[in-house]
Amino acid sequence: MKTKLYVLYGGKSVEHEVSLKTAYTVMLSIDESKYDLFPIYITREGIWSTPDKLSRSKLELSDLIAVPRHAEAAESIGQSLISQFALPGRKVVLPLLHGSNGEDGTIQGMMELLNIPYVGNGVLSSAVTLDKAISKQLLAQAGINQAKYLAYRYDQWAEDRAFILEEAEMKLGYPCYVKPASLGSSIGISRCSDKQQLTAGIAEAFKYDSKLVLESEVLGREIQVAVMGNEKPLASLPGEFIHKHLFFDFESKYMDKHLTMSIPAQLSEELTGRIRKIAIQAYQVHGCSGLARVDCFLDHEGHLYVNEINALPGFTNYSMYPVMWERTDGTLYSELVEKLIDYAFTRHAEKQTIHYTR
Repeated sequence: MKTKLYVLYGGKSVEHEVSLKTAYTVMLSIDESKYDLFPIYITREGIWSTPDKLSRSKLELSDLIAVPRHAEAAESIGQSLISQFALPGRKVVLPLLHGSNGEDGTIQGMMELLNIPYVGNGVLSSAVTLDKAISKQLLAQAGINQAKYLAYRYDQWAEDRAFILEEAEMKLGYPCYVKPASLGSSIGISRCSDKQQLTAGIAEAFKYDSKLVLESEVLGREIQVAVMGNEKPLASLPGEFIHKHLFFDFESKYMDKHLTMSIPAQLSEELTGRIRKIAIQAYQVHGCSGLARVDCFLDHEGHLYVNEINALPGFTNYSMYPVMWERTDGTLYSELVEKLIDYAFTRHAEKQTIHYTR
């Protein structure tokens, strides 16, 4: 009997469109001789719905968007659990939900309660990797080098804006970056060169989150490493995007037709080894399992700074994560998805050995 593969995508998140693109690419790669595919689309309002029978030979991105059959999220989730997840046989969930309500431990907690294997990071690692403020605290405690940063909640900003602006100028200087604490795809991020831009950038970031992170700028290259595995993770060869953008924002990442990948990145053998080692260290510090992408800055003096850990990196054909693995050891896209599913089953089996009674 084939394994039932439940693909969750869309989601109540500003990264909704990114999730759709990831799901589209993944679904086209699935080996139908091994898996029965059960796509579940989650609307921007959080309502779960199932698209009509999909034809992979004629699949369009728009086909993935299903019309909700329920008015409330809770009712739709309950119906999905009854009609989809209650089916007998071996099953696994592939959550392709970028950002909030999917990459932050919420959907992972639900799968834990249902005791269903799922691909990717667990509840804790999902939550701490998405929250940049907490992630930076973990990196600091582990002694991993990173850019200078400050973190604030909205209530702190509302109470004393002047203090925060002054502290940012004194401790970080200009230019600096403002980021929503729990968001990806460079949404809500601003590069600020003076107090006026900083004030506007903070207001923009607080549209998407109640907490933000300010960071000093590191001049140099941004190097990425793909990591996968559970207790003994593997790191890919480093890669980087070649571009001329001063700030690599959402439009630069997803709209620039001239964007090119350099994989492996042009680095010395010693530096390549050091970056891969640090990537694995950062992965383990966050308790990651399954997969993650570790992003680093390399300045002009050769100093390395870990920027952030992305627990659900982009997974389209033009995303860095799958291409890095293909260039590292020849792993094809479809093979990579199967490896990640295998990691999910392994982790789930190990959890079944834990005792919950004495």
